[in-house]
Amino acid sequence: MLMGNYLYHTAIVRRAAQEISPGNVVALGPGMPCHLPREVTGDGVWFLADSGVLGLHGMDADTACSDSSGEGAVLLSGGSFTGVVDVAGILRGGHTDLAVVQAAQVSAAGDMVHCTTAGTDGIFAPGPAVDLAYGAARVIAVMHHQGGDGNSSIVSKCSLPVDGIGCVDLIITDSAVIKVASDGLELIETAPGLSVDDVVAATDAPLKVSADVKEMSLDIPELTAPNKVYASSQDALKDVPEGATVNVDGFAGPGGMAHYLMVGLRDLGVKGLKIISNTAGVARVSAFGAPNIIDHSILVENKQVAKATASYPVSPSASRPSAFEEAYNRGETDLEVVPQGTLAERLRSGGAGVAAFYTPTGVGTLLADGKETRVIDGKEYVLEMGMRADFCIIRGHKADTLGNVVYKGTSRNFNPVMATTAKVTVVEVDEIVEPGGLGPEQIVTPGLFVDRIVVRPPDFSAYL
Repeated sequence: MLMGNYLYHTAIVRRAAQEISPGNVVALGPGMPCHLPREVTGDGVWFLADSGVLGLHGMDADTACSDSSGEGAVLLSGGSFTGVVDVAGILRGGHTDLAVVQAAQVSAAGDMVHCTTAGTDGIFAPGPAVDLAYGAARVIAVMHHQGGDGNSSIVSKCSLPVDGIGCVDLIITDSAVIKVASDGLELIETAPGLSVDDVVAATDAPLKVSADVKEMSLDIPELTAPNKVYASSQDALKDVPEGATVNVDGFAGPGGMAHYLMVGLRDLGVKGLKIISNTAGVARVSAFGAPNIIDHSILVENKQVAKATASYPVSPSASRPSAFEEAYNRGETDLEVVPQGTLAERLRSGGAGVAAFYTPTGVGTLLADGKETRVIDGKEYVLEMGMRADFCIIRGHKADTLGNVVYKGTSRNFNPVMATTAKVTVVEVDEIVEPGGLGPEQIVTPGLFVDRIVVRPPDFSAYL
């Protein structure tokens, strides 16, 4: 049993802060993790609380902003608010780099019992722990090495209902830092004043000792936000590979489309693109725009589009077919037609980590052919799959340097949901401001979804 050598909560949190890199999205569970923002210096880290806060620091009992423990918090410049649905989507959708949870038990296999589960005997209420456990790229458990009864909290097998199976990657306690690997637990650091033998003796689960085991340090480097601003559309898109799936908004003409990015993608000449858009180049031949407006047609005419997934890929006039229609009729492209609402929900689901969903839209039509159906409460539904993309090019109005975006007019139709679904999201805006230049209640797309920003040149025209 360890006697009198425990680190304080602050020290545990400071060690956890060393695991954060610039630009990381860090989800915080209740308890000790909520103290992390106060220990991190610099900027460019997105702290996410299940209360809906993105970007928080310290505590302030007089504010309307609260953290995951329900304590008052201060919103950082560039921070914003979101709802619990969006928080769950950020967690499930693979947008979280790190989740920090306060655990009551962690097993040799990385199974985790959350502190709220252990604290609600007989009810076992996990709170946000299940979402945190399964949504992050890495999960860090911060905890006491031993419980109040002197028994080890790091066990061969958890004695309480678990909130995450094999989810923990790193354990940080008041006595040690332990890595969870596929072949068991490895002791990599000991707290000041404790020996390896002390830690091994106080741990119920078997521990391997790293050949490089060292004393825990509590120094935290200052973080600098990554630069998301690119000089031109081609600079921001030069790594788009052949055959990439690309989200391209296109509900209407001048308002919603990233014309400057479209031109950059055309000029790069990348072939075999699979585009996802509400339309597929009909602004030029419809009342949405003018005959010479820039739309998806410039990519089609440059023979870059192998497939379009769209809701309205045809001209409203049979006498004025779009470039995509003509290419499709020549057998040069493929097409998947998706109802407009279903397209939006497939994108939202993909971005939120939902693999599939049932909808009544399209049942009994050609659009449901070959798809699984199910009767629920006497009504038939068709199964639709969530969608993800490699790249996304969207149109915003303003962004700050952290990537937070606000929109103007009808450009807010598909752009926000498309931003959540791509591995790399590039936004074209009229103006870039410093963090804090956009009100937290104004921000529609939080910067954690945006990887690159380009300013649309003031002399750029949406018309060819």
